[in-house]
Amino acid sequence: MRIIFGMALAALSALCLAGEGTVKVKSEAFGKADGKDVVLYTLENAKGMKARVMSYGATLVSLEVPDKAGKIGDVTLGFDTLDDYMHKVNPFFGAIAGRYGNRIAKGKFALDGKTYQLAVNNGENHLHGGVKGFDKRVWEAKEVPNGVAFTYLSPDGEEGYPGNLKSTVTYTLTDNNDLNIDYLATTDKPTVLNLTNHTYWNLAGAASGNILDHEMTLYADKYLPVDKGSIPLGTLADVKGTVFDFTTPHAIGERINQVGNDPVGYDHTWVLNGAADELKHCATVYDKKSGRVMDVSTTQPGVQFYTGNYLDGKTIARGNVVCNKHQGFCLETQHFPDSPNQPSFPSSVLRPGEEFKSRTIYHFSVK
Repeated sequence: MRIIFGMALAALSALCLAGEGTVKVKSEAFGKADGKDVVLYTLENAKGMKARVMSYGATLVSLEVPDKAGKIGDVTLGFDTLDDYMHKVNPFFGAIAGRYGNRIAKGKFALDGKTYQLAVNNGENHLHGGVKGFDKRVWEAKEVPNGVAFTYLSPDGEEGYPGNLKSTVTYTLTDNNDLNIDYLATTDKPTVLNLTNHTYWNLAGAASGNILDHEMTLYADKYLPVDKGSIPLGTLADVKGTVFDFTTPHAIGERINQVGNDPVGYDHTWVLNGAADELKHCATVYDKKSGRVMDVSTTQPGVQFYTGNYLDGKTIARGNVVCNKHQGFCLETQHFPDSPNQPSFPSSVLRPGEEFKSRTIYHFSVK
């Protein structure tokens, strides 16, 4: 699986580099996990946009951006301490999910004639890399211009996956109020991977209530229907005339009760318009209360739009916020769920000598 950045991405990268050196990066000790030091980094641009990322799970801990009145506020759900991330009920707040984010049916796949059995940790399926996925590992960290690069070497056989897989996830800010997440991976044996970020967003602020009034646009004409275990049926369905049609702006809660999931809400993959290996518009989200707008672009072929359906009040987030259903939403740019078992889907196989590369950009503005 080789992702090649298109001309649009190269041009955007040049613009990002033009502001090199304007973003402040500072680090501080954040505790220990697995006997290793965990470091918290704070990135701040010239406009006051501030991201905090840590080496445990290569996690986006918080992201602060201005509202229409110029007031800076956090637009993510997260915790205050490392201990909270490790020991509280944590629905993957801000973490990198891997090796394979999302689901693999029955935790099983075949590659080059060999069958691999992974952990079954989501009903009868495998979810987000298993019992101890990338979200629960301590990554090596290195400051880079305008950000931080996190690297993790997943050994052959970890969580049942083949190959020594080296992954690097780099977070950078720009003075244009962009948060960039760049992914790079190599392997010494054929393997499968699907790296994604699992941030829960609430553009009005976590303490403001649910996200049902947020207006969502998804630049996708098709989505993946799923079974009761959220495994794709293998077909691409048209969104037109369905509750999955966000090609024009709709409030997230407008048709949510018609989705049919239990618990109620969206938890599906949209097939993004445009070439899979080129940077393309993925989504626009607008919150009228704060005036904040988030535009997402990605080189990935799909996005999992998830509306926090499984939040049930048991998770207490930063600011003593009780996370009830629909307290936040996720836009997880990625390959399709269960791709290793679905030959008609874009391949998620990575082989020796290849590089997996992808980029996702979250751009913030107000109106």
